[in-house]
Amino acid sequence: MVLAVGAAEGGPTNRHGGADQWLLVMDGTGMAIINGRELPLQPGALVLIEQGDTHEIRNTGRALLKTVNIYMPPAYNAEGEELAAGDAGIRQ
Repeated sequence: MVLAVGAAEGGPTNRHGGADQWLLVMDGTGMAIINGRELPLQPGALVLIEQGDTHEIRNTGRALLKTVNIYMPPAYNAEGEELAAGDAGIRQ
C-alpha cells in the first residue's frame, strides 16, 4: 500500500471479517488506529491487525508511506474485492 502525505485508508468501521492483516512499514511515517488505539508507524514496524479489528492507516509524515500488507487467509480476490470469511478465493 502507498499513501500520499495526509492520506488515510480505512476508518472506524473498516474491518476484515475473515483475515488477519500483517502490515510491514517499508518507508515513511504514519499512524495505525486499531480498535481506537493509536500506534506510531516508522520503517521496520510490523503491525498485526487481527480479524475483525477496526482499523485505519494514516500518513502523518512528509513523504509517501509505503507498506507491504499480508492477509492470512487471503482477504481479497484478483479483482480487489473483499472475500467472505472462509473463502480463500481459490477457484477450481
